[in-house]
Amino acid sequence: MPGSNNDPDNNSESGAGPLSGYRVLDFGWVLAGAIPGMVLADMGAQVIKVETRRRLDYMRLGRPITGDQPDPEQNPMFHNVNRNKMGITLNTTHTAGVDLALKLAACSDVVIENFSPGVMDRLGLGYEQINKVNPAVIMASISSTGQSGPLRDLRAYAPSIGALSGLDSTMGYQGERPLGLKHAFGDICGALHTVFAVVAALYRRRQTGKGQYIDQSMLRATVVTNGIGLMEYAMTGRVLQTRGNFDPTMVPYGNYPCAGDDEWVSIAVASEDEWQNMIAALGNPEWAEQPAFSSKYQRLKNRDQVDSQLAQWTRSRTAEDVTELLQSHGVAAMPVMSAEKRLFNPHFRARGLYADIEHPSLGAEPIFNLMWNLSKTPSRIRRHAPLLGEHNRQVFCDILGMPEAEVEKLEDAQVIW
Repeated sequence: MPGSNNDPDNNSESGAGPLSGYRVLDFGWVLAGAIPGMVLADMGAQVIKVETRRRLDYMRLGRPITGDQPDPEQNPMFHNVNRNKMGITLNTTHTAGVDLALKLAACSDVVIENFSPGVMDRLGLGYEQINKVNPAVIMASISSTGQSGPLRDLRAYAPSIGALSGLDSTMGYQGERPLGLKHAFGDICGALHTVFAVVAALYRRRQTGKGQYIDQSMLRATVVTNGIGLMEYAMTGRVLQTRGNFDPTMVPYGNYPCAGDDEWVSIAVASEDEWQNMIAALGNPEWAEQPAFSSKYQRLKNRDQVDSQLAQWTRSRTAEDVTELLQSHGVAAMPVMSAEKRLFNPHFRARGLYADIEHPSLGAEPIFNLMWNLSKTPSRIRRHAPLLGEHNRQVFCDILGMPEAEVEKLEDAQVIW
């Protein structure tokens, strides 16, 4: 296979993971482009991240954590989604840089990129060019709307995908204007679907020896998460509108204020038994005996009154106390977690949600682990995210066999740069 290597980190006996022995050339940047390589690297693949000093990855930019000077090595999000990768700097605006990229592609199993459609072709690094030097290669291109179609050249960011997919039209207070989901949901959807497609293509290649091209649209990946809205319209002709915490079959259903500064608890009740259990946990208050709450039908009609009564009760208690009490009565309740609470939550810590990794610039920092646990071939975080060009010598000298003097010459010419 093209990516066969002797890297001890990629030996199945070392516990590196199920993708040990595969090599990935990762041109991906920002969130959507970085996550596929992150997952593949966590599962044992040798992932080589390609960067250039001419245009830094946006995740390397921003306010420094320590000091007051810009530092491309201090972004925690970059560290999270680029851990386990090797890092090289390569200026692909130079013909010599493109030649080096093609040599790396020739000995790789997978190539990942998320530039605008046509960029890799113009650089001389499109699928047709890479396929010529490596017919077995699997190349994944992640873009906002896909490599073809009327919206191919649309300029889009994460909010654009939320809007165009229809997801944002359902996000807002009930009956009011759409507020949208201010989160890079489309990036993550597209990235994780790319991982699935890459692994499927690798499986097929083991059977046929043939590589293939993956055209991954973040828009398409996000649209498929809107199944409820699509089915609602297909079956009834009704367009799903903003509805806040409204659920047509559950009441109470939402987040309720608790004691403390901006503390909340999520409570959801689906059945009559759960309702009765919740009322018992509240101490059988008199308000629950009113006709407006006598049946699920009545409670659905009077959900605002239910929410008001429940909020009065939760306001005098901490989210943790409410959760413990309601859960002990078989009612679904959970604190609304902040980032800090997630980090120190006993359950998350017991499940290994985060690992502490030492980074040369920031010291120990929490890095989130993969979202699944494999019993036989567990993923693991072996090293921190690469510094700019950290592995230039290892990749160009050890993998491509270039003399160190030649690498130095190309560095001076700002090709390896």
